[in-house]
Amino acid sequence: MATTVITNISSLVTNDPSLGEGPLGTIRDAAVVIDGDRVAWVGTSSKAPATDNRVDAEGRAALPGFVDSHSHLVFAGDRTAEFNARMSGRSYSAGGIRTTVAATRAATDEALDANVRRYVHEALRQGTTVLETKSGYGLTVEDEARALRIAAAHTDEVTYLGAHIVSPDYADDPAAYVDLVTGPMLDACAPHARWVDVFCEQGAFDGDQARTILTAGAARGLTPRVHANQLSYGPGVQLAVELGAASADHCTHLTDADVDALANGTTVATLLPGAEFSTRAQWPDARRLLDAGATVALSTDCNPGSSFTSSMPFCIALAVRDMGMTPDEAVWSATAGGAAALRRTDVGRITPGARADLALLDAPSHVHLAYRPGVPLVSAVWRAGAREA
Repeated sequence: MATTVITNISSLVTNDPSLGEGPLGTIRDAAVVIDGDRVAWVGTSSKAPATDNRVDAEGRAALPGFVDSHSHLVFAGDRTAEFNARMSGRSYSAGGIRTTVAATRAATDEALDANVRRYVHEALRQGTTVLETKSGYGLTVEDEARALRIAAAHTDEVTYLGAHIVSPDYADDPAAYVDLVTGPMLDACAPHARWVDVFCEQGAFDGDQARTILTAGAARGLTPRVHANQLSYGPGVQLAVELGAASADHCTHLTDADVDALANGTTVATLLPGAEFSTRAQWPDARRLLDAGATVALSTDCNPGSSFTSSMPFCIALAVRDMGMTPDEAVWSATAGGAAALRRTDVGRITPGARADLALLDAPSHVHLAYRPGVPLVSAVWRAGAREA
């Protein structure tokens, strides 16, 4: 199997402090050796071993591929009218998630697959090499199962979100829908998913319903993650920590007890600034979480309603500008933090033995991701050792 060295890297983020400077383990004038789908060696360019192939980074910076641990890509249609009305200060009474549910149910498998492929590739071009995505826009046994089958063709990180909202078909009987989600729908979906998720929020599922759904999923071998505390204070974060969920996502409205629970547990606080940007909502307070000692991830929440972006660099810039994060913290959260939210140790870092996922920037430092917002800085991407973009 051929080996490749990427050399003359101005600044390499490894996310391993033992390999370089500071918490990001930054190496100056660095090189990375790829052997097959793995990182074989990292160090300074002058000490790089001989390899079969050589790529000159020409003074560009490199960092681990982004790990986007929260997205909703299996959908049809868009919600342009809703966004336009919201940004124009007008009231809008269309169906929100239900609009996307109707469009998704009506779409063919081929159309849904093409949509997922499009957004996965779009994210890859911007440096995302690992991407989680969910069901949640079908809300019937058949539509949720096909969403997960389609998602699984594009990523290993697939989440069952039959509990996105109560299906319109069960608007008058939410308890019956919970029975469906934890019974026949779970039976059909569990073989295609790694995770189980629930939107624990006013207007979606309360704490007792969320507990029932997450516990049922865990009994079928799915690890919980939770949409928690996005729109209001509620039980989502505490429930996530109690059940050992991999992540509590959104975390916008937190009590001191919520922050303490995240800081003292294993659940990652995943922040989704694209949602606040697109809804003009209150920003999550990343500084508060970080200062308390919580593990923080950044993700796009790419979906057609509240965060229609696949750009992790954009989310990094928002986190630095509006959520109190330093550029170093935001980059760590978008790489190693996302990996922690997916309980992965093979990605989110550039260290010997890790999967060879990395992004090369048209800039001398990772700080430019926040310093030059909106600029397409990712010039090359390797995923599992293969150059993809």
